[in-house]
Amino acid sequence: MVHSKKIISLDTFTPRPYQLQLCKAFESGKYKRFILNAHRRMGKDICAFNLMVRAAVRKVGVYYYVFPTYSQAKKVIWDSITSDGKKFLDFIPKELMLSSNSQEMKIKLTNGSLIQLIGSDNVDAIVGTNPVGIVFSEYALQDPRAYQFLRPILLINDGWSFFISTPRGKNHFYDMYKIAEQNPDKWYSDTLTIEDTKVLSKEDMMQEVEEGLVSLDLAFQEYMCSFTMGVEGSYYAKYIDRMRINNQIGTVPWESGFKVHTAWDIGVRDSTAIIFFQTIGGTVRIIDCYEKNKEGLEHYIKFLDSKPYIYGKHIAPHDMAVKEFGSGMTRIEKARQLGIKFTLAPNISIMDGIESVRSGLSKTYIDQSKCGPLIKALENYRQEFDSKKKVYKMHPLHNEHSHMADASRYMFLALPKTRDNMTPKDIDNLRAEAMMGGKPNLPGIFN
Repeated sequence: MVHSKKIISLDTFTPRPYQLQLCKAFESGKYKRFILNAHRRMGKDICAFNLMVRAAVRKVGVYYYVFPTYSQAKKVIWDSITSDGKKFLDFIPKELMLSSNSQEMKIKLTNGSLIQLIGSDNVDAIVGTNPVGIVFSEYALQDPRAYQFLRPILLINDGWSFFISTPRGKNHFYDMYKIAEQNPDKWYSDTLTIEDTKVLSKEDMMQEVEEGLVSLDLAFQEYMCSFTMGVEGSYYAKYIDRMRINNQIGTVPWESGFKVHTAWDIGVRDSTAIIFFQTIGGTVRIIDCYEKNKEGLEHYIKFLDSKPYIYGKHIAPHDMAVKEFGSGMTRIEKARQLGIKFTLAPNISIMDGIESVRSGLSKTYIDQSKCGPLIKALENYRQEFDSKKKVYKMHPLHNEHSHMADASRYMFLALPKTRDNMTPKDIDNLRAEAMMGGKPNLPGIFN
């Protein structure tokens, strides 16, 4: 049925011509890591599922087919019917099927192997398990912690992992794809667009755009597998791409002769994000960023003190003055007691703030090494999608990218407050005075 060095098609599955290279690479045994950036409707799940079945026949073990959610796994594979009327489970020859459990979506083969469909939305359920092979489907939409938790056991078991997805901007799937490209001896990587598969033509794609079925951005993301034109509804992705072209993202050193300002998005029960920036001439230079979850203000002020900067303004959201601590003290009062005086960003609408970011990015330089989380957040910050009405809402989606994006909004809104006539010599004098006092950083010194 399956030979270690040669593909022998099962009666139930024959790879499409554009899938043969992937199948041969999988069957060769050369790779343990596979990643496929593929367009919609190219049959990637059918192909990957059959490759998993082959692997389960060849080596007894536990195999997981992972989707972003349990319900997606059930919909896409367990209950799905292909265009020619075949169920996914029909790809497993009856003589190999020992049993199946529809409630847990488990398949037991006669040789003892177990194939199970799961969702990465329940990460805790798969911690401590012992798989030898895993397929992550629609990985761009998954919780990346699922692979982080399972990776060590795969290494111990000499197991394999397979990531298939259509892009969703430059998120963790993009990062994984770039790692694969840089390690061709250890990874098999490939991109299959409609130009490669001929499933659709570019004319078909553009007709969908012209008929209003999809936007041009979404069409390039879904059919041309574009990481840069994707993230439908993104507020800043195009501006970040333009900055890369203009060499505004790269090495941006700290200029010690100028003050460092900070912009904060302060979470009550979730993350707090801080952006470190300098305003020099007509430019904004973002030199560092920091984000942490569920820590008090003391933690962040201690982090500021660990830096060699002389600080200027500390920009905070306008609602800092109304968020109460358990003691009845506002956060801005608490911060002042801890030695930092916040300057509040103007209270204007979110959309007006987003426009201020868009216009401000043209004169901004961002350090690529220290500000990776900020860059990723700006690229992936987007409108919330109404799945029922199939339209984007008029407000941002709140997710893991929101905190850095919000901090950048406060930064650009408050830029006029960070400009003054202090010279580099004045900064040097203040630094010398601070060092003589035994405290290299004075977070509130300029406020």
